[in-house]
Amino acid sequence: MIARLSGVIAALLAGAAPALAQTAAAPMTLNGSGYYEAPAANVMVFSNWYDGLFADSKISGVEIVQQGARIATNGDVRLSSTPGQWDATARFVDRKVDAATGAITVTLEYPDYHWQYRIRSEAHGGAVAVSVLLDAPVPAALAGKAGFNLEFLPAAYFHHSYMADGTSGAFPLYPADAMIATAQRNPASGRAEGPGAEPTAIAKGSRFVLAPEDPARRVTIRSTEPMQLFDGRNQAQNGWFVLRSLLPAGRTGKVLEWTVQPNSVPGWLRAPVIAHSQLGYTPDARKVATIELDRNDRRALSARLLRVGEDGTMIPVATAPAKRWGDYLRYSYLQLDFSQVRQPGTYVLEYGQTRTAPFRIAADAYAGAWHPTLDVYFPVAMDHMFVNEAYRVWHGDAHRDDARQAPVNHEHIDLYAQGPTTDTKFKSGEHIPGLAVGGWFDAGDYDIRTQSQYQVVRSLVDSWERWRPMRDTTAIDWTRRKTEIHVPDGTPDLLQQIRHGTLQLVAQFDAVGHAIHGIVEPDVAQYTHLGDASTKTDGLIYDPSLKLGEERNGRSGTPDDRWAFTTKASALNYGSIAGLAAASRALAQVDPALSKKALAIATRTWAQEQSHAPDLFQHGNTTGGPLDAERFSAAVELLRATRDPRYADAVQQAWPTIEKSFAFTLRDAVAAIPFMPASYRQGMIPAVRAYAASANTAAAANPFGVPITTGGWAGSGTVLGYAMNAYTLHKAFPDIMPADAVFRGLEFLVGNHPGSDISFVSGVGTVSKEVAYGNNRADFSFIAGGVVPGVLIIKPDLPENHEDWPFFWGENEYVIPEGAMWIELAHAAQELAGGSVPAIAADQRK
Repeated sequence: MIARLSGVIAALLAGAAPALAQTAAAPMTLNGSGYYEAPAANVMVFSNWYDGLFADSKISGVEIVQQGARIATNGDVRLSSTPGQWDATARFVDRKVDAATGAITVTLEYPDYHWQYRIRSEAHGGAVAVSVLLDAPVPAALAGKAGFNLEFLPAAYFHHSYMADGTSGAFPLYPADAMIATAQRNPASGRAEGPGAEPTAIAKGSRFVLAPEDPARRVTIRSTEPMQLFDGRNQAQNGWFVLRSLLPAGRTGKVLEWTVQPNSVPGWLRAPVIAHSQLGYTPDARKVATIELDRNDRRALSARLLRVGEDGTMIPVATAPAKRWGDYLRYSYLQLDFSQVRQPGTYVLEYGQTRTAPFRIAADAYAGAWHPTLDVYFPVAMDHMFVNEAYRVWHGDAHRDDARQAPVNHEHIDLYAQGPTTDTKFKSGEHIPGLAVGGWFDAGDYDIRTQSQYQVVRSLVDSWERWRPMRDTTAIDWTRRKTEIHVPDGTPDLLQQIRHGTLQLVAQFDAVGHAIHGIVEPDVAQYTHLGDASTKTDGLIYDPSLKLGEERNGRSGTPDDRWAFTTKASALNYGSIAGLAAASRALAQVDPALSKKALAIATRTWAQEQSHAPDLFQHGNTTGGPLDAERFSAAVELLRATRDPRYADAVQQAWPTIEKSFAFTLRDAVAAIPFMPASYRQGMIPAVRAYAASANTAAAANPFGVPITTGGWAGSGTVLGYAMNAYTLHKAFPDIMPADAVFRGLEFLVGNHPGSDISFVSGVGTVSKEVAYGNNRADFSFIAGGVVPGVLIIKPDLPENHEDWPFFWGENEYVIPEGAMWIELAHAAQELAGGSVPAIAADQRK
């Protein structure tokens, strides 16, 4: 209580007398993790770097963490006042930390301009001095363009004020600044693409105080050169507030210095987080809540489980005391085990003054956890369909003009590229008939990524063959190209979604004879489209003989049609073979003709691939996974579909190579067991034991018992894979692999994870993800059943998932493979908890 009171007093003093608070501020020091720290305030200097998917992922440069929240990022030399996600960033050269002086020096360069610079930082009292050092002046081509920027999260400053040299202003809730006309350029090509605009500055000065009224968000910045404040949302909805100083021309040495002082509140403690399953628990389940604490929180508070009565009474339920787990990342952890509590009912958890939302203990706790994903998320993701939900149209019949042949030797946006030939009979820019059918929007954008399509088809088939879910709440009319959500039509929804994905895979082979990388927008302007997908293009096939904007006989002179990237890649062919072979089994009864065609394409393409050296074209993440793994999956799925011994031979021959990457291929390896000799299963046991041991090691590395990734894309997909690997091995090798990891994985997805207790599956659990990166992200909303990437570890030690800002794609972007895997995991947990009887797999009933 004394610590809390001192924090309140400090906050009151800071609000009443900013100058006094600044002179008495606790000093910033360089800690052992390599960033500057004061009570409740951190400054990171290039602890993170841009993740490579796009130039700008808002996870690099100089960053500020204040009272547990990262509120500023991208402190670096940039070439425009409000750069977007495709605008150029400097290339990182090196980072040197001088522990003795507390200085960090980072060298960067813009290689296209043969220009290097250094950013040096060091603590100055309660602030950090950040300097730009030049050995050579700013190049003439960058004079008036190169400046030091620091970007501030808009959501952190909504409803707040600022002062610029003592003149007050307020941060706008919505951008409405005067704009200056410019020539808009495509960042990918550098070519002019018509008129553009840049915002004018909101305010100017040499000293800015952001949120002077709020101790939790107050940041004071002084500069040796004039600063300007911009609102990047004028150009893009994902823009931030940007503070910027132009670098002076013709000078070397220390050309700019900012003194950055985030307000420090001595005694502040981050509120405890009680991480737990928002879905609840079955009576016999292991039930462990993870209590996340500020490392300075030394209070001895009690953790309690309370049962909620009908009249609102909170009845304490006896449990063992919470036990200390230890430290992980920047927090300390306790664990409260209440596994012995089996009485069904509604409960809450409490630690000190922190209380969770209600959750259930019930035999059917996991029942229906997959319904929103199949009922809503996948229908909304359906391309080439009009999708309606009661009074709401999610989108019209999109991309009826698909698709034009991509130009050769072209590296495109979003990790697509076309090789030196089209590998088709079509010329660059020519319309490819037959592709405007089936498929799902890959993620928060609108492209059809083939690698995702076949992954989803296979995952959905696995759910169908294991559990036979007959749920029917969606009406799909492919003739009218219309989907109605919450309207049954007599066909299981899972089979309809399998058919929809299969239609796109089949269409690719019909159109060009092989799997293609995918279908994506031709330029950045279309790629960034938000809103109804059917308005992205005019829906009319492009005819170059028509004038721009002219329409005649169902064709258009507007070249807005998406591009198909078609360079042959054997890995993609094999992945598609696997998807088509799997689909042929699931669709055998509901659509025999499509089933037969899918299997015919799969067997024919397999034979073709065996007749020549593999096509090894690779680019980004759109040309398939590792060739050996994709070939193995194709062999396994063909074996399951046909029982042909040739595919069993291929599986056996591949095993020595596959064994080396067992963690990534084990579900395929296990799926082949019923069709292989007993020696195959026996030979797998050493790999299973090794994997089980590594899984146990991963479980012990953090208090949540699952692997937590540290890359630029958060790890929900990794956790889903970990849990489904455990399920697969438990079913096949129960004496080696226990089922615990299945439930740990599910609980992680729905709330038992670092940073918060929110469910990462929108609409699933009491408190779930409600601000996500779907194609509806500009509305700060969600799509029920979508799964977000989750906890992003901002290096070195900050777990983050923003619920106030959807545009962090590495934390908040829905992707279809994770949705399909969630359907599997929810079924698996329900089965293992005794909530369902597994169906006999179709390929084992023959």
